[in-house]
Amino acid sequence: MPKITVLPHPDLAPAGAVLDVSAGTSLCDALLDHGIDIEHACEKSRACTTCHCIVRSGFDALNHVEEGEEDLLDRAWGVEPQSRLSCQAIVGQQDLTVDIPKYTVNHAKENH
Repeated sequence: MPKITVLPHPDLAPAGAVLDVSAGTSLCDALLDHGIDIEHACEKSRACTTCHCIVRSGFDALNHVEEGEEDLLDRAWGVEPQSRLSCQAIVGQQDLTVDIPKYTVNHAKENH
């Protein structure tokens, strides 16, 4: 079972976290299932960038980035070469280290 190490985030995971997840789970669902309330304003339909995260290790073990996701990532705040939309990133067999950016392009946070 792969582990996801979430680096400290001031609001979502102040102390960071280590999550045991099943392969085949989206990164967004894995975070939400473990109480890390990452934004997902489009309800995980690949229509926004609020669930943007940066995969610091294990990036190549995730599913391939599709063109639609790449197009959306161009609009994300703080995008880096290892950026993914967590709703589209499917966990494989390898451990991951994930950094959730401090900001999103969402002007109004919604309660999910």
